[in-house]
Amino acid sequence: MSLREAASETAAARGPRSAPHADSGRARLRPAPVRPRGSVVAAVDIGTSKICCFIARVEAEGPRILGIGHQVSRGVRGGTIVNLEAAGESIRNAVHAAEQMAGETIERVVINLSGGFPASRIVNAEIGIAGREVTDADMHEVLERGYQMRESDDSQVIHSIPVGFSIDGSRGIRDPRGMVGERLGVNMHLVTAATASVRNHSAVIGRAHLAVDALVASPYAAGLACLVEDEMALGVTVIDMGGGTTTIGVFFDGNMIFADTVPIGGGHVTNDIARGLSTPLAHAERLKALFGSAIAATRDEREMIAVPQIGEEEDGHVNHVPKSLLVSIVAPRVEETFEFVRNRLEVAGFDKVAGRRVVLTGGACQLHGVRELAAVILDKQVRIGRPLRIAGLAEATHGPAFSTTAGLLHFAVSERAETPRPRRAAAGGVLGRVSQWLRENL
Repeated sequence: MSLREAASETAAARGPRSAPHADSGRARLRPAPVRPRGSVVAAVDIGTSKICCFIARVEAEGPRILGIGHQVSRGVRGGTIVNLEAAGESIRNAVHAAEQMAGETIERVVINLSGGFPASRIVNAEIGIAGREVTDADMHEVLERGYQMRESDDSQVIHSIPVGFSIDGSRGIRDPRGMVGERLGVNMHLVTAATASVRNHSAVIGRAHLAVDALVASPYAAGLACLVEDEMALGVTVIDMGGGTTTIGVFFDGNMIFADTVPIGGGHVTNDIARGLSTPLAHAERLKALFGSAIAATRDEREMIAVPQIGEEEDGHVNHVPKSLLVSIVAPRVEETFEFVRNRLEVAGFDKVAGRRVVLTGGACQLHGVRELAAVILDKQVRIGRPLRIAGLAEATHGPAFSTTAGLLHFAVSERAETPRPRRAAAGGVLGRVSQWLRENL
């Protein structure tokens, strides 16, 4: 079965959420259980350019922010941990600032994974039922078989989302129990990550004296924060443009049906500017924010900008270059990013399933002209996504750069945490998760 055919089936929503040693996706046929009102939840966005912590209280309308802390990220490159001590210190500082502001002490956090995971895939699992009615035991068996269909033992399932059951090839069935047939099948959307990457994220949170409540793919969190219900139902692509990576999430019929990552982010644009204009990285970031653009304008040739030179800052020596030179450095890298995104969607077969709607979010999407360039390259309608349905966010933290952190809070509020399980209990853990899913959702 093709990915496009599988994505067109009726999708059940997200599945049982858990700590990193279990899958974080849940097939949901009813609204997910929520945390008790008044309880406190926390989320940490581990990014390449910044570490951000939100602490919120659960209210009837959703999470209300109590405290915010963010720090420059150290020890993270391309969404993966490269220095445990440096990354742990950045996380500790961000969490401490949020705790001081909230007046609360947290012990567990929901975190994101923005690198170290390959393109997700939809797998098909089938079992024989010999012409009898489908029972709960059959559901256990087919869901377990689908869950176990990961690519290798070196990968770990982050989300496992059933996107439709089938009986003897008749697809699009939401609840097959009681139906009669020869073969029961399920199509599952699996998001996996390298086991080493998952363990390193758990270890770095441990360095901050915290425990991981759940691990969530960044595009999933960004979608939960930025998308409205109609977009999720009709089809939309979320592009989260971070500092070190650009992650992609396709949502259809209320579920995420595809996820991927491109190893290019806003930090690469900054490095290109620093190299191309021989200026320090701090000045390159400033030039990008103040004068950078992804689309050239006729007046760029006439507008001159001052560029401090590496090693000559104290002497006050600067070069004056036309803005067009800066744009000629920025635009190709942004264009390359969207071409990668377009190619990944076409190869996976989701360029049409996602419809004509794209939502850009993440700090790098704030660069001037990015929205317009994305619309041209992707040939879709594009908007900038900001956190929705979350109270207490100040204007400075209500922008696209904080979408993933806000989405992690939505995930924490709308899903139920499980106790972490060791990997050695794989079979029992799977059956336990399937049992819980059946009890709560079918």
